[in-house]
Amino acid sequence: MLREGDYRIPAGCAISGFINKDGRRVNGNAIIQSIALMQERSNGLGGGFAAYGIYPEYKDYYALHLLFEDKLSRNQVEELIKDNFYIEAEDRIPTRHVRSIGKAPLLWRYFVTPRMAKIEEAQETEADFMTRLVMRINDSVNGAYVVSSGKNMGAFKGVGYPEDIGEFFRLDEYQAYSWIAHGRFPTNTPGWWGGAHPFTLLDWSVVHNGEISSYGANRRFLEMYGYKMTLQTDTEVVAYAIDLLVRRHKLPLELAARVLAAPFWQEIDRLPAAERDLYTRLRVVYGSLLMNGPFSIIVGFSGGLMALNDRIKLRPLVAGSHGATLYVASEEAAIREICPDVERVWYPQGGEPVIGRLEEESQCRLSA
Repeated sequence: MLREGDYRIPAGCAISGFINKDGRRVNGNAIIQSIALMQERSNGLGGGFAAYGIYPEYKDYYALHLLFEDKLSRNQVEELIKDNFYIEAEDRIPTRHVRSIGKAPLLWRYFVTPRMAKIEEAQETEADFMTRLVMRINDSVNGAYVVSSGKNMGAFKGVGYPEDIGEFFRLDEYQAYSWIAHGRFPTNTPGWWGGAHPFTLLDWSVVHNGEISSYGANRRFLEMYGYKMTLQTDTEVVAYAIDLLVRRHKLPLELAARVLAAPFWQEIDRLPAAERDLYTRLRVVYGSLLMNGPFSIIVGFSGGLMALNDRIKLRPLVAGSHGATLYVASEEAAIREICPDVERVWYPQGGEPVIGRLEEESQCRLSA
């Protein structure tokens, strides 16, 4: 019997995602169908999803999805939550029995808002306060893990094939304007519930196919800004790098992509003077966030979605569009499976971000 680590699939892992830029919300059946088509890229050791727009009734509250190994870890985290937040609502994350899914941890969700006195006492922004609490739980509470912590979004993941994880979490009962998914073939990391993709922080969620060989340098750079890598995977650095670049350092998402998959120096040398100066400065300041190794990623965030390849395209990534919907996936077939009449299909170049955002009127409607 083959065990994890005895064999390796070079192109393993599947990613898929789409966004309805008109804000139309759909249930999780389509994304499950898309990722299930690429089952050969997975081996049942991890699958997961992130969805945006699923909690309109609690859209102004942070939706904390957590997993606990036991009641002790849950009690410890609840003490932290009650001390730092007002709890508007809480309950078990709904699941259904799926034969192929083994024993699951305790799965709970809390809809919370931070206590302003605690934020003022810490002298930090609300987002930094949330980030610190997430890092504290993941780093210091044994048996507890924050699966997601954004507003009007949530991540659902575990050990199993992604289509079974989707069935287990009853994703057909959620409505979202954007979905991303992952089918995992672990390379250097174990298959466990917290180690499945997506990896998240605040509203960011990341699914990844490949291997970040620059993980050590990326990790050390992020640790200087207070991020803690505790989840036994290279993918974790991608979510934190996006948070640092876009939320904290205010880079446009397009430039953040050019940090993670930076142009080669010879390409920069051929650019017009103004662009050459810009990209030179980005490489000097953020050189340690350049992500080497083969990767294709999808980044979900409130109001949008981005897909990105490594700069020499060592992992597959295809994009498609139909009307107001943007699709991205590891394989074209995964797009055509849920949109047979796709109007346009293209293969982005290495380092070329594909970005879809909610149309302005849709953004206003969803936030109202």
